[in-house]
Amino acid sequence: MALGEVGQRRYQNFRANRRGWWSLWIFLGLFLVTLFAEVIANDKPLVVRFDGEFYFPVLHAYPETTFGGFFETETDYTDPVVQDLIDAKGFMIWPPIPYSYDTVCKDLPTPAPSPPSTRNWLGTDDQARDVLARLIYGFRISVLFGLALTLASSLVGITAGAVQGYFGGRTDLIFQRFIEIWSSLPTLYLLIILSSLVVPSFGWLLLLMLMFSWTSLVSVVRAEFLRTRNFDYVRAARALGAGNASIMFGHILPNAMVATLTFLPFILSGAITSLTALDFLGFGLPPGSASLGELLNQGKNNLSAPWLGISGFVVIALLLSLLIFVGEAVRDAFDPRRSFEASAPPPEASMSVPSSTSGAHA
Repeated sequence: MALGEVGQRRYQNFRANRRGWWSLWIFLGLFLVTLFAEVIANDKPLVVRFDGEFYFPVLHAYPETTFGGFFETETDYTDPVVQDLIDAKGFMIWPPIPYSYDTVCKDLPTPAPSPPSTRNWLGTDDQARDVLARLIYGFRISVLFGLALTLASSLVGITAGAVQGYFGGRTDLIFQRFIEIWSSLPTLYLLIILSSLVVPSFGWLLLLMLMFSWTSLVSVVRAEFLRTRNFDYVRAARALGAGNASIMFGHILPNAMVATLTFLPFILSGAITSLTALDFLGFGLPPGSASLGELLNQGKNNLSAPWLGISGFVVIALLLSLLIFVGEAVRDAFDPRRSFEASAPPPEASMSVPSSTSGAHA
């Protein structure tokens, strides 16, 4: 897809920020890997060949009777009896990490939490669950939650800011007073109270946090709409009979999105931080979920097992650092002053003297 002159400048400015450019690719690579967490870390084999037929336990649940067992329940592939039945007539191909985020590791050499070993590369937590598997699943759910919250809060915030800035007057005044009151509420305490009243889940937690996170973009969008609502092209569209919704979202919003896009990586990092904080306090995702904040809480409660806190801290610090670096690169890409500097010739080139002339004078 061909980019215009402005798009090319922004792309080159983004690439010029090497730290942000490589951070984007590292983040996308890690996120892509964690999207296939079930293939990387799972307590079910990827492929089972039994009695001449192939089975895929990762995609489908098979009863134990399928492999010569006695029970109609789902097969426990970690059971030595089941493993002997399958090995007698076939084989199993396991993921690189033969544990899921909720798998309880049996026959540990030391009581849980056990230190890192060749069996558990980053050790186990205080419930004998593999730390590396929980980090992989926790990274994925944190990014997915952050992306969902960023998208939802952006839609609500952009719409509210557009309405305020476009209509102005009493509408803007009422909205501004409401936002001032709403923003002054103690968000963390209200989230803790609401989380204790309902059964925590991904959807409920997303809805509760959306109630307080949508105000982050309102002021930016409102300022852009207030600035451009009386421009000539807006007046022309209004004179041609275009409706308010068409003018707002078809004409003004594309210009306002330039300033909005620069805030999205920072909003994403803030959403991930909020989820981690709630999980750390015990008011986040349901107990047993793969959670980075819950792993940090375990590290606090088990100071004799430093691998818990260190593992959680390194992953969270890496994730947030990558998003901040990407945000800085996006900000540089949409900075009009930086684009002008990038397109202008360097001052040294314009003031250089040809070598032949200097040679003649010499």
